[in-house]
Amino acid sequence: MTEVLLLVYLAAAPAAAPELLKARDAQNLVQLEQIASQLSSAADRQSGDARAQYQAALAQSTVAEVATELHDKNRARSASEAGMKSAERAVALKPSEAEYHRIWGTLCGQEAALAGALGALKYGRCALDEVNKAMELGPRDPMNYLSRGIGNYYLPPAFGGGVELAIKDFEKAISLDTNSADAHLWLGIALRKLNRNAEARKEFERATKLNPARLWVKQQLEKTPPQ
Repeated sequence: MTEVLLLVYLAAAPAAAPELLKARDAQNLVQLEQIASQLSSAADRQSGDARAQYQAALAQSTVAEVATELHDKNRARSASEAGMKSAERAVALKPSEAEYHRIWGTLCGQEAALAGALGALKYGRCALDEVNKAMELGPRDPMNYLSRGIGNYYLPPAFGGGVELAIKDFEKAISLDTNSADAHLWLGIALRKLNRNAEARKEFERATKLNPARLWVKQQLEKTPPQ
């Protein structure tokens, strides 16, 4: 499950600062940790500010994503644990904000993946409940479909998930935002899971064209066979 974190992050939200996205695309973990530390300190100083809590949570989720890409589980888990606390505070302060629920669910999913079987039991329900709440509050937000799709990708069919359901969610996200490089990326990953490699490569190529700076997309393209 080396890719689960990357994904359960589900791509940085539209509200992410440009420097956060730039560092993510370049897999610059040192810079990401600096940004996350600054935003977490700001959130501590502004404990009643939901937006400050959300920004800290999003930054920590992005650190966890890139740390996983770089196979640094300890740093990834430290970031996801810190991010969950900020996300939970953001939701408590403003429960009507769909994006706050989405990022909390994302972080719970990241922690579930990192903590093994016991972690999945402990944090899996949080991930599912929070993403479902985000869907309820924002049924037309492509990020919510992307998040649910990633969850379905890793959830076995016996438990209500599966790759086919994930593909439907990724396609819905693309229909709502054709320029979502992350949705094309994840659609490619799901297609590759079904050995539909030629189709998967097309999606990776689309993602690369939409975001040529993203190193991880290029890595997925490189390791996908032509057929």
